[in-house]
Amino acid sequence: MNNKLKEFREKHDYSQDKLAKELGVSRQTIISIEKGRYNPSLPLALQIGKIFNTYIEDVFFLDETDE
Repeated sequence: MNNKLKEFREKHDYSQDKLAKELGVSRQTIISIEKGRYNPSLPLALQIGKIFNTYIEDVFFLDETDE
């Protein structure tokens, strides 16, 4: 799964640390999500969408190699 988390975070002037604190996760979790090493749980993805006032499909999406 790919994501645009970094783009949304920067657009809304969120540091990795600020976003992590608001979500109740570690900064390392945010880094891992942004780098595509970790896929968030559905509740976490929904929280991210809520923070940025957008659909989770705008932040997270499958590429052609994902099944």
